[in-house]
Amino acid sequence: MARTPTQSLSPADQVRRRGLRQMKSVALGALLVMAALFLVGFVGQQQVPALAYLRAAAEGGMVGALADWFAVTALFRHPMGIPIPHTAIIPRRKDEIGQSLGEFVETNFLASDVVRTKLESTSIASRLGAWLSEPDHAERIGSEAAAMGSGILRALSDDDAQEVITALAREHLIVPEWSPAIGEWLGRIVDADAHRTAVDLAAENIDEWLTHNRDAFTGLVSGRLPSWVPSIAARLVDETVYSEAVTFVRAVRENPEHPARTAITGYLTRLSESMQHDPQTIGRFEDAKLAVFDSPRVRELATQAWGTAKSGLLVALNDPRSGLRTRIDDALRDVGARLARDPELQRRVDSWVTDAAVFLVDRYRHDIASLITDTVERWDPAETTEKIELMVGRDLQYIRLNGTIVGALAGLTIYTIAHAIFG
Repeated sequence: MARTPTQSLSPADQVRRRGLRQMKSVALGALLVMAALFLVGFVGQQQVPALAYLRAAAEGGMVGALADWFAVTALFRHPMGIPIPHTAIIPRRKDEIGQSLGEFVETNFLASDVVRTKLESTSIASRLGAWLSEPDHAERIGSEAAAMGSGILRALSDDDAQEVITALAREHLIVPEWSPAIGEWLGRIVDADAHRTAVDLAAENIDEWLTHNRDAFTGLVSGRLPSWVPSIAARLVDETVYSEAVTFVRAVRENPEHPARTAITGYLTRLSESMQHDPQTIGRFEDAKLAVFDSPRVRELATQAWGTAKSGLLVALNDPRSGLRTRIDDALRDVGARLARDPELQRRVDSWVTDAAVFLVDRYRHDIASLITDTVERWDPAETTEKIELMVGRDLQYIRLNGTIVGALAGLTIYTIAHAIFG
């Protein structure tokens, strides 16, 4: 069902409509007053010659009122429905008006020098910084960003997101060979002697465990001896094994050049070389990787990762007191404070904004202006006429009122001059 112009009016347009009707009533009232005065002057001028002046003024007022009524009405429709040439200008030339308006905006408002001059005279960064420095404003922006983020997360398809995560995991986890890269990384660690800290930590933890778990060696060796071995000998064996273990670990801890450390360094060096250059080692490592990250497991990992990340983000974004929201608000306030007090940063930001705006205007100004042209072309002629009339029609009614007054003064002046000259 087609929408009539009246149905499309906004509340502001409804107010304009009432104002337009009031001014039309005023202009029509002025015309009727002039008609009444003309009638009085025309009938009574024989008995009261001075009323001829009233008749002349009223006659001029009616002519002015009717002429301006015709001119104003001809802009929007055919006067009295008669298709007089060069009337109903706006509905007939709606598309031309839209094109001219678009060209006018493009030429006079979307010129790069106009945009640059305006932006360079505006302290964008300083104003933005002062505005963001206010806690309420930063919280408002954070809330809007959180709402937008929540909306995007809810709009995303879980299946699509999981497919993307699966594809990324396959591309970056399964397809590339890990062994050469890890082998090279391990070789750098050994060359830098960075593995010594790990060995120290392992020896320290083993020593601490041995100190607090002496009973763990009870029966460790003696339990495997023949039953005829005396119990005292069995306990001696367990004590000896425990003491040797403690002695060995503490020797490793205390001696940086202990043979065990050298053996570990040598093993790591050989492992690094094998992982980089030995096809069998590389193959075994890649097989182990595939066993861990095969397709079903990757799919399950993607599902779990996406579900966990999405639910966690939604909870954090929707809770104003969450750590994420608090950090967002703090970051916005910090950015605002820096923008407000750092002149150099203000200069750089203003320059970036100006250059970006000028670039966008130069590149897309015709597209922006065409939005006006295309929008006007899609408008219904009757609706377009009504919208324009509502915007300027009330002021145009003043033209009718002024025409009535000026016409009356002109008629009075002409009659007075003519009467003075010709009697």
